[in-house]
Amino acid sequence: MTANPHQPTLILWDIDRTLVTTGEVSREIYARAFEEIVGQPLRELADMAGRTEQAILVDTLSLHGVTNPESSFDDFYAALAVAADKLRERMRVVGNRLPGAEKALAALAKPNVVQTVVTGNIKPIAVTKLEVFHLSGYIDFEVGGYGSDSDTRPPLILQAWQRAQHKYGQVFAADRVAVIGDTPLDVAAAREVGVRAIGVATGSSGIEDLMAAQADTVLPDLTDTEAVIRALCPGAPRAGRSCPA
Repeated sequence: MTANPHQPTLILWDIDRTLVTTGEVSREIYARAFEEIVGQPLRELADMAGRTEQAILVDTLSLHGVTNPESSFDDFYAALAVAADKLRERMRVVGNRLPGAEKALAALAKPNVVQTVVTGNIKPIAVTKLEVFHLSGYIDFEVGGYGSDSDTRPPLILQAWQRAQHKYGQVFAADRVAVIGDTPLDVAAAREVGVRAIGVATGSSGIEDLMAAQADTVLPDLTDTEAVIRALCPGAPRAGRSCPA
């Protein structure tokens, strides 16, 4: 397949352990919000890896015997956003921007490329995390897919895809839409929706795990910018360096 470098490309970045790490701050954000909304300390936090805020909230509230969690979603989302904003300095101290992240984002900042996020975070937390590590300027947050959109990841991809097409008034073909993430759930969601899946082994899942999930390409990290660009091309790695940037 010959790649057309002028075709619009939509890149959907995961955030946590793909672009940045924030250490234990995610738990601290939940602890602050949980105590404010529920009125008791957070004893246990549901598994967060590759999951959406909505799913994490439901399971965490269930672990604490809280019923009808949907009724408190809006209050929780607001409290989580405030907590994240107050913990910006803490993120800077314990977290970091992952190697190669800024160079990859900068290399893909081209007129025919839209970069946004598909993340389990709610939008305000996504913005906060990328602002803290000076990566937000490359991202169109308006068209992202967020953890408040659904309790599973595939609808987040569809939301971002639809939002981008609506905003930019153009069609992003499925083979020019790519999810980049560090977990098998990121890969599985992309496969389910029918877009490209690029695994990055910078989280708790290794290269073998991401390959087993049937990623189109698996990278050890983002430090090889040319490899990132090639991975985004239909038919990679043979499609050539002109795609997509």
